Amino acid sequence: MPERVLVTGGAGFIGSHVVDLLVDAGSDVRALDSLHPAAHSSRPEYVNPAAELLIGDLNDPEALGAALEGVGAVCHQASMVGLGLDFTEVGDYSTANDLGTARLLSALAERDFRGPLVLASSMVVYGEGGYECPAHGAVRPEPRSREDLEAGRFEPPCPRCGAPLEPRPVPEDAPLEPRSVYAATKLHQEHLCSLFAREREGVRFTALRYHNVYGPRMPRDTPYAGVASIFRSALEDGRAPAVFEDGRQLRDFVHVGDVARANLLALDPGREAAGAFNVASGNPQTIGTMAELLSDAAGPSAPRPETTGEYRLGDVRHVFADPRLARERLSFEAQIDLETGMREFATAALR
Repeated sequence: MPERVLVTGGAGFIGSHVVDLLVDAGSDVRALDSLHPAAHSSRPEYVNPAAELLIGDLNDPEALGAALEGVGAVCHQASMVGLGLDFTEVGDYSTANDLGTARLLSALAERDFRGPLVLASSMVVYGEGGYECPAHGAVRPEPRSREDLEAGRFEPPCPRCGAPLEPRPVPEDAPLEPRSVYAATKLHQEHLCSLFAREREGVRFTALRYHNVYGPRMPRDTPYAGVASIFRSALEDGRAPAVFEDGRQLRDFVHVGDVARANLLALDPGREAAGAFNVASGNPQTIGTMAELLSDAAGPSAPRPETTGEYRLGDVRHVFADPRLARERLSFEAQIDLETGMREFATAALR
C-alpha cells in the first residue's frame, strides 16, 4: 500500500470502513470529512483512532491543502448521496460532488500527484439495468411514466413492441444514462477523474461502481439513507418496513465490509486496476426479499414488511451487476451473503 493515503469522507459510512482496513494493512491514513449535518449529528466515535481525522470541506482550500500534505494515494469517498428528491437541491449536489471533486483534482495537479486515485462511484450511472426482449434482444427501455406507475404498471416494456422484458446483469461497458441529480453528479465525477488521469502520467484512476451497500454505521432514516437503513429504522421504531411498488425490484445488495475490501484492492499499486468496476455480490435479490430477511433477523415479534404500491419517479425498476471484471482484474469477490449480512445488520449500530 502507498505510505500515506487520504480518504475523503473518511468519517462516513463506507469511508470509515476503508480507513479501518487501511490502518490494519499498516498504512498511514488521513481522513478528511466535513461532518455534514445531513449525515452526522456529532463527531462519530467509531473513527479509527490510529487515523488522523481532519474536519473540513473539499471546497475549502486551506482544509484541502492540509489534507493533501505528503499524500501518495487518494480514496475519494466524500459525496452527497441520495436521489436528489427535489430539483431545488441540484446546486447542493453539484457543489458537494462535482465542484468538490474538481477542487480536489485541481489541488492534486498543483502538487504533481502521481499515485492511485480511487473514486466511490455508483450503479446509478447506468440508469435502468439490462433488459432483453424475446423478439428484439437487448434493448434500453424508456424512463417509466408517472401514468404507468400510478396504474401499478411497474415493469418497463420493450420500446419496440411493448412486450414484457427479462432483466439482465449490467456490465461496465453498458450505456450510461443517469436518471437522477445524484446519478448525474456521480457520472460527472467519473468524467473529471478520468480526464485528470489521462493528462497526468503515473496516475491510475479506478471508479468503483457500488451497488446497494448496507451494513454498520449507515445513516438512519433520512432522505439520503439507503433502503436497507430505512427498513431497519422502521423496525427499530416498531413500524413495518414500507416496500414500494410491488417489492419485486431486483437489486444487488453488497455488505460494506466487502466494499471496503474492494477499495483496498483498487489502491494496491501492483494491480491492473485502471477503469470502472462493478462492486456487487453477484447475487441479485428483490427488495421485498431483503425486507423479509431483515424482519426475520429482527426477531419473531418484529413487524412484517408491507408492500405499499408507492413509487418514486426517479427510481429504476431493476439494476444488478455483472461482477466478472472485478473478479478478473481486481481479484474481488464478495464474501458476505445477504442472509448473514442481514442478521448482523438487524442489530448493528447506525448513525
